[in-house]
Amino acid sequence: MASGLETQTQRPDWAVSALAARRLALPAGVALVTIAAAAFLLHQLMAWPPHEDETLALFAGRNSLVGVVDQVMTERGGAPLHFLLAWSVAHTGLGLGALRLLSATFAVATLPLVAVLAVRLAGRNTALLATAFAAASWIFLFHGVYGRMYSLFLFLSLLSYLALLRALDRGGWGWAGWCAAALATVAAHPYGALVLASQAAFVLVARRDRLRQALVAGVVVGVLGIPFWLTDLVLAGRFEVGVGSGGTKLSGPAALAEYLWHTAGDFSSGWWPVLVAVLALAALGLGTLGREARALSICVAAVPVAALGAAELGGSASPESRHLIFALPFFAVLVAAGVVRATRGVPVLAAVIALALVVAELAWAWQRTPPLFEWEPDARQAARADAQAWLARTSRPDDLLFGYEPLFLGAWEDNRDFPSTVLPRADTNLTLRTLLRRERPLGRGVWVFDASERNNLNPALEIEARSPTPEAAFAIARFGPFLVVRTREPVGTPQRYLLLAGRAELLGRSLGIGDADVNLLTVERADRALRGYGASLRSLSSTSR
Repeated sequence: MASGLETQTQRPDWAVSALAARRLALPAGVALVTIAAAAFLLHQLMAWPPHEDETLALFAGRNSLVGVVDQVMTERGGAPLHFLLAWSVAHTGLGLGALRLLSATFAVATLPLVAVLAVRLAGRNTALLATAFAAASWIFLFHGVYGRMYSLFLFLSLLSYLALLRALDRGGWGWAGWCAAALATVAAHPYGALVLASQAAFVLVARRDRLRQALVAGVVVGVLGIPFWLTDLVLAGRFEVGVGSGGTKLSGPAALAEYLWHTAGDFSSGWWPVLVAVLALAALGLGTLGREARALSICVAAVPVAALGAAELGGSASPESRHLIFALPFFAVLVAAGVVRATRGVPVLAAVIALALVVAELAWAWQRTPPLFEWEPDARQAARADAQAWLARTSRPDDLLFGYEPLFLGAWEDNRDFPSTVLPRADTNLTLRTLLRRERPLGRGVWVFDASERNNLNPALEIEARSPTPEAAFAIARFGPFLVVRTREPVGTPQRYLLLAGRAELLGRSLGIGDADVNLLTVERADRALRGYGASLRSLSSTSR
């Protein structure tokens, strides 16, 4: 009897081998995609030129740990976890390369999680395609080398979605895991609140059987997350974000639709014929999902759309595709599910379509950010290196740096005693607070103008060697497209600094520098506030020391 049963259930060796091969195909394929993405990000880690936001993070990280926390909590707002990582980089003697390596690490670590999500929502057949689509997208590749918080946010938000699904399935201690992932998500980016809101909507719509447990866990996150909500309020206060804040909405449904169109393009390929096909595949994929998976995917998309449609945003707070990066894994899963459904029974056709989409994604990424693939011109690299070395050699510790110019970051990497006082170029209040907190007499003012920036009137690899007026008050040094302007003597007082800063920015405007108008407006507003409300501002400065 036992022998007969054993004979019936025994499989031929070739069948066992085929089954094992099918089981190994997915992890092997995901591993290959992950390795390819890691190789690209590591090879191109420093291809894109340094950016002012990366400079900001590392210069903030130069402060003490208490100073960094205080700066984020009371002045800047934003992403505490990102600034803490930047602090760890700065205090271990590392620089931009290490900060970007962290971004690449979190980006690469996201890809296996995309496969896990795809298996959960749409089955094993979609997982490899979804992972490939996510890995080839511009938003993944660019933020994988950009030393900001977005790949960290992508990783943690996806981890929180998976933790939620696990908690809903198993209950118990699974909610503790979700609480930890949710708190990390909101610590990584203010838009983590949208991630949590989409998860709450999903529980209400599809998993009311776990509503009581989810509510308890949500209260825990709400209470433990109070420091993060406070930092979000600080950031919203700086950039006029919120409902009823006095800003402007996304100009109605048309503007919102345009924003979502461009975001979908950055998730895949922005050329409209390709994007139309991608969106059609995503819609088809949505129709193939089970009820719970469909509900979660809709909540991930609908909640941010509703929130952005209702929010009033100041000019500096306009959302970009990166703000919805947490939706990338779900978008990739929907597109992959659509490809599988459209080519059911014809694996070769599915492979051809998938390859075509990956090529289109990579081509769009190249079109969107050429230096990510081509590196910056050699002449600009050489000029930047010379300018950084000159600044590192000739600066004084009490110099006042205007704006988080990437040249300042390079100079600090060459000379760890490089000045640390930076006056933000687009935040009048923070500029004044920083200026008034400095001990008198104030040091020299330093400004950098870059003729090669893409937002200039006529980007070029050379800049005129011109000085602000009066010329006797300034010294200049030119390095290819970079013009460094510095006062010859310490400015002494805040009033004198703002006067000379205005002269410098007038020169920047005459040179066609794209940011000069914003910078000049910041200086003019600071000067008016100092003259009209000097007493109250000095009081604020003295109490914040």
